[in-house]
Amino acid sequence: MVKYVIAEQLVGKEVVTNDGFDLGKFVDAEVRENSGKLAALVVEPNVDSEFVNKLNVKGGKLQVPYSSVMAVNDFIVVDKKSLI
Repeated sequence: MVKYVIAEQLVGKEVVTNDGFDLGKFVDAEVRENSGKLAALVVEPNVDSEFVNKLNVKGGKLQVPYSSVMAVNDFIVVDKKSLI
């Protein structure tokens, strides 16, 4: 059974890697126009994180591929390996 979450409920949630690195806060989502499927999460990066500084931050935002998302609950958990 698929669980649907309203995007508005996700705004402001902390995005962390599966081994605990704080990536930042969810601010928006990138959606594929032709299919309506999520392509990526747009994250306001945690500038104090050494791990985030190693990632490709463009325009002050971090794009996290939706395929990296492992869980959504109190936090949005993403697979660290897919980000590098």
